Amino acid sequence: MSQTEYREPSGWATGAVLFAGILMIIIGIFEAFQGLNAIFEDQFYVVTENYIFDIDVTAWGWIHLILGVLVIFGGYAVMAGRTWGRILALILAAIAAIANFVYIPYYPFWSILMIALAIWVIWALTSRWEEVRA
Repeated sequence: MSQTEYREPSGWATGAVLFAGILMIIIGIFEAFQGLNAIFEDQFYVVTENYIFDIDVTAWGWIHLILGVLVIFGGYAVMAGRTWGRILALILAAIAAIANFVYIPYYPFWSILMIALAIWVIWALTSRWEEVRA
């Protein structure tokens, strides 16, 4: 029987995953603050008319608050080095990107920034998957 040889992951791969975990925690905090702002100060956002996703701003606030807490949890799981944490983080980053895409009419610049950060997290977690897993 042959034994699998252990290889130490490169610093780039480890650093990218660690940075993705930290960035997920930051994204989660931003999402939670965005949600709290929409819950308590719903007049802050300008609601456009005739938008296909006509959801109340307070409802969006709860969506972002819950999503933010989950993304923070996913970031901690990634930093703990768990494989299930990386998979959870990929799913949550994709959901965050989609939620912010639908949220663009309410707060365009911020939503586009959050989409870009979520896509960067997805890239960082998948770019060297095999190397970090080994």
